[in-house]
Amino acid sequence: MARTTDRSTTHLTRRLVQLYAGLALYGASSALLVRAGLGLEPWGVLHQGLAERTGISIGVVSIIVGAVVLLLWIPLRQRPGLGTVSNVFVVGLAMDGTLAVVGDPDALGVRIPVMVLGIVLNGMATGLYIAARFGPGPRDGLMTGLNHLTGRSIRLVRTAIEVAVVVTGFVLGGSLGAGTVLYALAIGPLAQLFLRMFALPAPAAAQVTVAPDEPSTPAPAAGSGPVAAPTSGQAILPQ
Repeated sequence: MARTTDRSTTHLTRRLVQLYAGLALYGASSALLVRAGLGLEPWGVLHQGLAERTGISIGVVSIIVGAVVLLLWIPLRQRPGLGTVSNVFVVGLAMDGTLAVVGDPDALGVRIPVMVLGIVLNGMATGLYIAARFGPGPRDGLMTGLNHLTGRSIRLVRTAIEVAVVVTGFVLGGSLGAGTVLYALAIGPLAQLFLRMFALPAPAAAQVTVAPDEPSTPAPAAGSGPVAAPTSGQAILPQ
């Protein structure tokens, strides 16, 4: 029984480490795309545009936008998890922290590798975060909520949201460029690759020792919640 508890605790600890490592890495990778100056991911374009207009740091803008989107979950009847709430704060803080220590590269020969590194690390962060199974990011909850409300496909809803986000961000002054296109093409395959790499096996159900006349009852996995793991190949970005 003690051994089973230890295994469950270790499993939960690893999930938490993956969750926060993934969120922090996501913020850092987004900051690298900002420093590369060759185009941001769709929501990054909006965050940068709002930051340019308001004078607020892009990380704080990300937190504000995430909180506003999370409020939209209420009428859509979406249920946040630990990862959802953590996403709102950790990504923005990690982004501002990285921008504070990483300067702007001048040469194009440096900016291109920085852009590629940012995209690859973003895919790695996505795999870490999703595999932890603590709930989707606020922006993905908006997508699934609208999917349920309208009956439209996930692909159509996500495309409509991101086109609206990119256009709005670009009009506000956000950076749209080759990095945006490369991100759109590469993030799906990268997320799927790293999701498989960081997938966590479910802890084996343990049998509780009982009296001979009583049936055995499998012990639930510690830390397991109502949030189901994504199906194979499904990449819900932590945005």
